[in-house]
Order: sequence, then C-alpha cells, then structure tokens
Amino acid sequence: MEKFTDKSVHSQPPRADRYDVRDELNPGFALRVFPNRSKSWVFIYHYQGRKRRMTLGSYPSLSLSEARKAYRAAKKRLDDGVDPASESQITKANEWRAPTVGALVEDYLERWAKPNKRSWREDQRILNKDVLPEWKWRKAKDITRRDITGLLDAVTDRGAGIQANRTLAVVRKMFNFGIQRGLLDHTPCLGIAAPAQENRRDRVLSKAEIRTFWHALDGASMAEGTRLALKLQLLTAQRIGETVRAAWDEFDLLGGAWTIPAEKAKNKCSHFVPLCSQALAIVERARCLAVDSRWVFPSPRGDQPINETAIGHAVRRNLDTFGVGQFTPHDLRRTAASQMTAMGISRLVVSKILNHVERGVIAVYDRHSYNLEKRQALEEWGRMLEIIVTPDSSNSNVISLKTAS
Repeated sequence: MEKFTDKSVHSQPPRADRYDVRDELNPGFALRVFPNRSKSWVFIYHYQGRKRRMTLGSYPSLSLSEARKAYRAAKKRLDDGVDPASESQITKANEWRAPTVGALVEDYLERWAKPNKRSWREDQRILNKDVLPEWKWRKAKDITRRDITGLLDAVTDRGAGIQANRTLAVVRKMFNFGIQRGLLDHTPCLGIAAPAQENRRDRVLSKAEIRTFWHALDGASMAEGTRLALKLQLLTAQRIGETVRAAWDEFDLLGGAWTIPAEKAKNKCSHFVPLCSQALAIVERARCLAVDSRWVFPSPRGDQPINETAIGHAVRRNLDTFGVGQFTPHDLRRTAASQMTAMGISRLVVSKILNHVERGVIAVYDRHSYNLEKRQALEEWGRMLEIIVTPDSSNSNVISLKTAS
C-alpha cells in the first residue's frame, strides 16, 4: 500500500503475475499491474458479505485524478446501498442495446411512417439522403442539438432551405417516435426552429387561370389518367392523394357518389363525396381507360394506382404549357374551395366537403351528415366550372367528355 502520485503510478514495474497496489488514502482504490505492462484502475470492496472488484478504467487513458473521481462516485453508490459493479454492468448492457440511428430509422419507417403516412417514401428519401450517411452507426441517444443544427446547415448551404425544414420535421418525428417506444429518453430536436422561412400557401387560380389550365391540359405532356385525376380533383375539391388512390368499389355511379374509406382519408374519417354530372362524366371516361383494373387511375407499373408524387412532377413539368404561373395540385383543391365560398356557399359546408376535422363543443354535438348540402354545393360548383371553362356556356349543360378528357 502506498500513497498514489503520478510518478509512483507511472513507475510501477510489471511482474511475472498481475498484482494490485492499493492507495493508502482511499480504501479500496487500487492500481492493477499486468505482466504485459498494461495497468488499470480498480475499486475493491465488499457488498452483502461478498468481495467485489470493479474496473474503473485503463491507465493512462484514465488519469490518476480522473480515476479518483470515478472511485469516489462508485464509493458513494456503495454507501447508498447500491452495488456499483452491477450497476456499471447494467449501464454497459444498456449502452450496448441502445439503438443506432440506422436501427431507429428502420424502426420508424416500418412501425410508424409506412402504416400512417401516405408520403412515407419521402421520409425514407430524406433519411437515406442526409441522415444515414452521417449518423447510421452512431447511437441515437448520443445525437445532440449541435448535430441537428449541423445537419440542417449542410442542407441549407446547398441552397435547399425548404428541404432543410422538411428534414427537421422528419427527424423530429423520428426522435419523438423513439421516445414513445421507450428507445430514447429525450429528443435533440427540442427548441430547434425551422431554418428557412416559408411563404403561406395561399395560391388560388383565378377564373381566367382555371379556364386556361383546363384547356391546356389537353395538350400537356402527361398520361390521360393524370389529366382526368387533376380535373376530378378540381371538381370535387378532394386531396390529390385520395383522388389518385381511388378504387372502383368506393364509387356508386348510379347514386352519383364516392365514399373515401377511413383508412385512405387523411383524418381517418370516412368521407362521402357527391359527384356532380361533370365529375361523373370524368369518372366514366376513366372507367373506359382503366379497363379491368380495380383502380380508377391505374399506374402503368403493375397493380397499383398512380403515385401522388408523379402527379406533382407532371404538373411541374408542364407549367410552361399551362401558362398560369407556379401552382401545385393542392392549389386546385384550395381554388375549388375558394370559388365555392365566393359563390356564397357557407364555409361550414365547404369545410364538410374538404373533410376537415372540426373542433369545439358544436363539433361534438352536431352529428348531421351534411350530405345533401354537400351535394347541392358541388353541383353548383360543377355548373360554375362549366361556365368558366366553356366559351359559350349556352350551348352545353354538361362539360362534354371531349372537354373532360
């Protein structure tokens, strides 16, 4: 036993067998010296009548002063009635089992994104492009706020500020998922704001733009099904994702209705969509094209509907053809809603058509379906759209199949 100093620790010679040198000032604190000249710090103690030995770290990686701190922390745990060696083993086991970012990404995509998000492929693309190359093998619990901001800065610096916002949203959701699953205790995204300012999405096509867009669709470079889906979206004011994923068993063509099932609706509520005569004409045209497919707008790539992302790409690719400036498929839904309110249709009825979730006491007690009001509103909108897109509306009562196609 001796009083440890940096010099005495460094000068301890190896022997044929390993041996321990104890510190006279700190009971149980010792230096273990091995024949191969390596050394490690140990804490020797008794717990519940049994002699125990706990390795604190290797010398010189763990200095004398650092080893004393580790010893004092372990001694305190022992004084509190806890076996520090067992606790350390549990900590090491938890560290080993802690998920990497790669494992968290896989778990998030399979258990949350794919079952709950129609846009899960976009989440997958973002994570594969910017997150996994940097963090795949790092422990998810070790990711810090500085790591998050560094990631977002890298995306922003390549001129993709809005994409950095999307990356933050996906990463934040993934870490929150990890907390909900008990995989993590905290999220490094706390308090981090979106790096780029976004303009409020309020693009609404004017009547003149609607007319130009409608007729320009016939000359646009896109599949016929894509053209019909965009026109049906404008007539019904439904989300483009719900529109392109429509299946024939959701339609009652004799009753002039389309019922979007809960599992396809964004708010998970089944939604009744009345079809005006103009919308029915488009659906009938789609049925001729679909042949025996179960999808109203089948994809050319096997038994599946057109992908929502493909619709957006088709619109962007034909912006010059449309000649009405920048817009997205979602803007057609907003345009239809805005035109209906401008016609005097109540916001409540338009909200029902849009399948928005209502809040408050009235929403709890008002169980009226509003199906009749929705039908009347969409029929009025169909007639108005016909007037807008038909140069001489007196010659036709219904948008013709030729125009619809």
